[in-house]
Amino acid sequence: MKRISLRNGNAIPFVSFFPNSHSASAISGKGKVGLNSSNFDKVKSLDDAVNLFNQMVRMKPLPSLVDFSKFFKNMISMKYYTAVLSLFREMQKLGIPISDFILNIVLNSYCLMRRSDCAFSVLPIYLKSGIPFDVVTFNTLLRGIFAENKVKDAVELFKKLVREKICEPDEVMYATVMNGLSKRGHIDKTLSLLRLMEQGNTKPNIYIYNIVIDSLCKDRNLDAAITLLNEMKQRSIPPNIVTYNTIIDGLCRIGQWGKVKILFSEMVNRNIYPDVHSFTILIDGLCKEGKVQDAEEVMKHMVEKGVEPNIITYNAIMDGYCLCGQLDRARRIFDSLIDKGIEPDIFSYNILINGYCKKKNSAKAMQLFREISRKGSKPNIVTYNTILQGLFEVGRIGVAKQLFVEMVSTGPVPDLCTHRTLLDGYFKYGLVEEAMSLFNKLVGKKETIDIISYNIIINGLCKNGELDKAHAIFEKIYSMGLLPNARTYNTMITGFCLKGLLDEAIDMLRKMEGNNCLPNNVTYNVILQGYLRCRKINEMVSFMKEMTGRGFSFDATTAKLLVNSISENPSVLDMIPKLHVENKK
Repeated sequence: MKRISLRNGNAIPFVSFFPNSHSASAISGKGKVGLNSSNFDKVKSLDDAVNLFNQMVRMKPLPSLVDFSKFFKNMISMKYYTAVLSLFREMQKLGIPISDFILNIVLNSYCLMRRSDCAFSVLPIYLKSGIPFDVVTFNTLLRGIFAENKVKDAVELFKKLVREKICEPDEVMYATVMNGLSKRGHIDKTLSLLRLMEQGNTKPNIYIYNIVIDSLCKDRNLDAAITLLNEMKQRSIPPNIVTYNTIIDGLCRIGQWGKVKILFSEMVNRNIYPDVHSFTILIDGLCKEGKVQDAEEVMKHMVEKGVEPNIITYNAIMDGYCLCGQLDRARRIFDSLIDKGIEPDIFSYNILINGYCKKKNSAKAMQLFREISRKGSKPNIVTYNTILQGLFEVGRIGVAKQLFVEMVSTGPVPDLCTHRTLLDGYFKYGLVEEAMSLFNKLVGKKETIDIISYNIIINGLCKNGELDKAHAIFEKIYSMGLLPNARTYNTMITGFCLKGLLDEAIDMLRKMEGNNCLPNNVTYNVILQGYLRCRKINEMVSFMKEMTGRGFSFDATTAKLLVNSISENPSVLDMIPKLHVENKK
């Protein structure tokens, strides 16, 4: 008996029959073989799917291509991508006919597995089977390529399709390319493609315009978005609720409330009535600006208009009160959700937990954290990261460590933010060995460690008197494929200055400049403070000339140290006017 293996190395019988209650005769009814929806409904696992496939290929006559197509479509929806490919190959070996729909599903399986390179290997099967490529085929390929962030490859494929007239792009293909470009920040290319469409045979529809408007709003180019809205109206393409919601969201983010009001009025005049999403956008925008009372008024207005707030609306209000420090009001809204028949989601908990942590009330934060599991839900990565940071903030080191152990055991996989929080917390309380142990584990496991994490490590070592170790870590940054930023250099310079190693600090400044990382106001103030603390007045005056020559000024700490230096040595005061006179020349 032929067997195929689909997972875990376990062989699954290729030819097998359902139990008696689901035999071929029971399915066929009066000897006529066929499939109905109940056969597909019974597929709950990979084993079920393989068994059904085995059953289908044994039927005489074979099920229709529609049935095979439905079978593979169900497998895609259950994310059995590898199995789709394996079973498709079995179909080919058995000589079972295939269709364009089935080939598109196979091609899509590769794309969903982030293997668009392998997806191209399906194209020769179309040719061999005499099945023409269609626009769906290439739309699927383009989506897959964009999903792997291969923007250049996607654009090249699209150009090739148009240039060689392999297929005529439809609205869906244009939308796929424009959506892929806009989500990866290529706003100009997205807009250029829109202009190309406007001149071509396939005219842009409302969905296309919404993609471009969304990309402009995310780029904070609201003037261009509103201009495009007006162009749509001139071209007799009426905007819809999505268009208005997108622009209103963008305007709220930059506080353009007058324009928001105008757009709301325009919507209503066009018989497009604000939905719960429209009102929630406005409420969220007001809350983020601290205008929670105004947000409450908007919510009352939406209820009067027959639009019921949803959990996202209430989360926005809760977040607004938390941002204003009014935790009691936020908690009252949270507690009232159950009475309204609305179940708090993980975002509701995260908002309130973050509010308590900001207020340094870790006890209530932990109480809410434990409540999540009791309610049958699970804390997510944001929940853990928020509460870990809150616990370190109030010095509850033991609880934070215990929570991290729990997270590794049963929670979400710790991410970069988790590791940053732990490293910063350990260093803050002098737990240098534990911080370095965690760092070495991350390096050993080849976990992602970005320059921000290195800044935390270097700063932590410097503040805990481990300047040599900090310098050694700094020297390794380039070998890790990273580039130190101004903060990295400033941290090392600060460490040298606090130890009185001013020559080393100046060397680091010159190295910074040599590596095309421009020093900033912090850099010069830190070194100037080092000279003042070490009472190296002559060197300080020379360095002040360089500092002011580059347009930098004293900060509060430098000014205070300078005043103290003048009080101890009034001759310093005589040097400063000379410096200003020289700068004016």
